[in-house]
Amino acid sequence: MIENRAPGKDVTAKDLLEKFPLTAKKDLSHKSLINVNGVIFGGKKIPLMCGPNMAESEELVVDVARFLRRHNVDFLRAGAFKPLSFPYRSPNYTETRHAGLRFLKSAKQETGIQIITEVMEAKYLDDICGVADVLQIGARNMQNYPLLIDCAKTGFPIMLKRHFGCSLRDLLGAAEYILNSGNQRLILCERGVVAPHTHRDSSRFLLDLQAVPALHELTHLPIAVDPSHACFWRHWVGPLACASVAVGADALMLEVHPDPENAAVDPLQAISYEDFEQLRNKIQNISLAMDRVI
Repeated sequence: MIENRAPGKDVTAKDLLEKFPLTAKKDLSHKSLINVNGVIFGGKKIPLMCGPNMAESEELVVDVARFLRRHNVDFLRAGAFKPLSFPYRSPNYTETRHAGLRFLKSAKQETGIQIITEVMEAKYLDDICGVADVLQIGARNMQNYPLLIDCAKTGFPIMLKRHFGCSLRDLLGAAEYILNSGNQRLILCERGVVAPHTHRDSSRFLLDLQAVPALHELTHLPIAVDPSHACFWRHWVGPLACASVAVGADALMLEVHPDPENAAVDPLQAISYEDFEQLRNKIQNISLAMDRVI
């Protein structure tokens, strides 16, 4: 536990000792480095995880992977199993499921890019682990403890997203389930919280930038940020990504699509290839000012 840490409004000193001792930072220098096939989360490098919200087609996924590798991006993010907000589907707004996993596998085989994709149900874990390098547990499943434990037992690296209505105490408690199951390869992710005012009618959440330094004070785990899901508006993704690096994010997840306006899922938030290239340069400059690199 950090010496002389006063009890807080959310997380108390007692919580750090008794509720999530494995997740809690032991002293100011305690910081875990998570190695994913040679890419380190929590170190000087800030890994980028980019790609479309959904693995729409093999052609699209492979094209995105080629583009990302040309820009030295280590991880392709795309969902095959998607937690859509409503049960209704259309030919475009749907899940590609096992076909999507095949698309991701093709992209990985052709380009060598690593894959992060979401796990929705434990019954698909074996299939997903056959393709993925990092398992993503989405916000809606943050407190699905049986799923967390099943994912932890695979031994695969995990990125756990904070639920948009949960406190840091809730997030750290969920993280403890994973560490307590014997899996130390965990990355936490801030992706926006519910608030009365979101500045735009299409934006459901606000990015909680304050959570990044707050979590660094409490836990030794790396902290990623997903500005795309936080704002739902591509014109704000760049500034929020830059701000995330400035406040200490250890990784960024960004939605990148060759034709954002016609993306099958969440077309308002994906950025184009051109926008990504410009944003990458800005992020690189900010990371250098923070004595880091991307």
